[in-house]
Amino acid sequence: MSIYDTLNEPQREAVLHTDGPLLILAGAGSGKTRVLTHRIAYLIEEMGVNPWNILAITFTNKAAGEMRQRVDDLVGFGSESIWVSTFHSMCVRILRRFIDRLGYDNRFTIYDTDDQKTLMKAVCKKVDIDTKQFKERMLLSVISSAKNEMILPEEFEMNAGGDFAQLKIAKVYREYEAQLKANNALDFDDLLVKTVQLLQTQPDVRENYQERFRYIMVDEYQDTNTVQFKLVSLLAGKYRNLCVVGDDDQSIYKFRGANIRNILDFEKEYPDAKVIKLEQNYRSTENILNAANGVISNNKGRKDKTLWTANGEGQKICLKQFDTAYDEAEFIAEDIKKEVRDGASYNDSAVLYRTNAQSRLLEEKFIAMNIPYKIVGGINFYARREIKDILAYLKTVDNGQDDLAVRRIINVPKRGIGLTTINRIQEAADARGISFYDALLAPEMIPGAGRSAAKLNSFAALIEYFKGQAEKESLTDLLNEILDMTGYTQNLEADDEIDAESRLQNIEELLNKAAAYEEDCEDRDEKATLSGFLEEVALVADIDSLEEDQDYVVLMTLHSAKGLEFPHVYLAGVEDGLFPSYMTITGDDPEELEEERRLCYVGITRAEQKLTLTCARKRMVRGETQYNRISRFISEIPPELLDTGRSSAERAGGAGNTYSGDSGFGNADGIGGGAFAGTGRGGSFGKAYGAAGKKPFTALTKGSQLTAQKSDKLSYGVGDRVRHVKFGEGTVLDIKEGGRDFEVTVEFDTAGVRKMFAMFAKLVKI
Repeated sequence: MSIYDTLNEPQREAVLHTDGPLLILAGAGSGKTRVLTHRIAYLIEEMGVNPWNILAITFTNKAAGEMRQRVDDLVGFGSESIWVSTFHSMCVRILRRFIDRLGYDNRFTIYDTDDQKTLMKAVCKKVDIDTKQFKERMLLSVISSAKNEMILPEEFEMNAGGDFAQLKIAKVYREYEAQLKANNALDFDDLLVKTVQLLQTQPDVRENYQERFRYIMVDEYQDTNTVQFKLVSLLAGKYRNLCVVGDDDQSIYKFRGANIRNILDFEKEYPDAKVIKLEQNYRSTENILNAANGVISNNKGRKDKTLWTANGEGQKICLKQFDTAYDEAEFIAEDIKKEVRDGASYNDSAVLYRTNAQSRLLEEKFIAMNIPYKIVGGINFYARREIKDILAYLKTVDNGQDDLAVRRIINVPKRGIGLTTINRIQEAADARGISFYDALLAPEMIPGAGRSAAKLNSFAALIEYFKGQAEKESLTDLLNEILDMTGYTQNLEADDEIDAESRLQNIEELLNKAAAYEEDCEDRDEKATLSGFLEEVALVADIDSLEEDQDYVVLMTLHSAKGLEFPHVYLAGVEDGLFPSYMTITGDDPEELEEERRLCYVGITRAEQKLTLTCARKRMVRGETQYNRISRFISEIPPELLDTGRSSAERAGGAGNTYSGDSGFGNADGIGGGAFAGTGRGGSFGKAYGAAGKKPFTALTKGSQLTAQKSDKLSYGVGDRVRHVKFGEGTVLDIKEGGRDFEVTVEFDTAGVRKMFAMFAKLVKI
């Protein structure tokens, strides 16, 4: 039997359609990687395409590694010639060969997020920017967004017109780019931007790669941004054999610059494109898929498709509502413990949430109950202090033009070179238009260096020695020599810090990584280089650290979970105001709410067999108690798919601490079902949600811990100006008298319209 006979009909059609533009709309769990790998095999085995004429691009190292392994298994001999790569890795390979055409040295450094922050601090200081008014993180975000749209400093400044703030940012952007180039460094956005610039301005380079990549396949196409779209378009410009695979319903990275129009408008860009839908899901049960379909069908900006499965109906979706977030975390921990006692493994479960802050209570409960867990998206291994120190040594040896790296290690371990001397070196370098490292090579040219000159000479001599060793030693030998001759490990061993031992273990792990890199190069018959190692380290993503064979519960944000799957998924905090966020609900951009809904769809479709949805009536957020109703996304799930764990009598009365039952269903504005009011006997919610469509502000549930007393009257009225400790100044729009407190609506000058309890808001009339 042929390997292609194992495919379903739409999958087979996608594999056999080889020429011209092809859009594969692949729903969650529909076997898209299987289609891509079989398509590559078909091109080589049946169509006679040379392996080196095929390019497969995806987004994460993890996904690229899995695809590479499956391609190798299917294709066998010759598969190593196929480029299976992330966007960034592919761009690095191209730039290492040709970036000198753009005025850079080919041994450039790649700056990570911490490097960018350090550089931005220096830039703001140099161009005299008030970082209280223009936050460094905001400036980096604006610059990144501009690069994602291929807007360079000159165009950014032109677009600013007479806007004072935009002109300030343009000044920062221009200096930031100048500093990057002076350091012979690129940030992650530059890897894409510079590659596009190279292909646009160098016809011979463009022709070379168009000939090389006659068949191009792009995975997760819904996540591409404008610059990635331009890059793919340039590479596919000659032969047009472009196959893109994606799911518009899983486009959740707008905040990173992803442009959903790339997939929605593919047929406009390529009118002759073939479109194939993969709708059979091999991952989840019918109930889970029907819930996902119910939610996502409310989005207007999508291509029509409906997931289905032959896996069977499966369990209903468990929905639990609790009085507090503490109760919610306790339930999740106890439920996981119960499942493990019943024979499950810890790694069968994953807890997903909208914001990182939600992990704290879960962690506390897990620790108290001895549940092993791992947070994905925490501190990246390569962002730890000792690892960044050693990598800075390696970067300095590899690329002396990287001022950030040199400045980081010039006095690490301490060698008596103070900040005053470092600043003098920088001033001398700026005055002469040379790099920091080149300046310290001639300390006699540094005004005021004085007694520090000998120390600078000693440091420079050490780096020059390492540079010589790098040419003839293995990477692991070089690393060991750096650790030994700098005294870095001895310094850590003598350190009294509590975490000194773990830092030493991290350094050992870095050595393991270097050895693994060298072995990998040997297996591929390639030369292991210092530049190659630094490049590989720079391109590692947080999600790549997930070890699927380890037995622990995974905690992660919904954004981090895309592409993963688990037997049992707990989706925590499904409350209006948290998920979707309050800003999304009150904003005037319907696309923001649609993206939140896609995020919900992604969370639901991570579950294979069981899905548990949890929420709390009240939750502490940023130091304030919020009272939230169940997420509007839950009302979009067909009621018959939900199990609230209650009898029909309880559902009628609405009593108890969990979800109030069938009476709660209606639309997102709380119309038709009483907005979860529980109007039957017992009335657990009673007037919890007030008028239809309004955000809840009182929770009259059994066992409520609210003890604050309502004031007889307020010191302010409608129209008065008031001040809030966090939101600043604003105008009172409305005051409503509730049973327990006054509900106050304020339009703040900078924070927008907010509704709050008077007793908690502590508003002061001004």
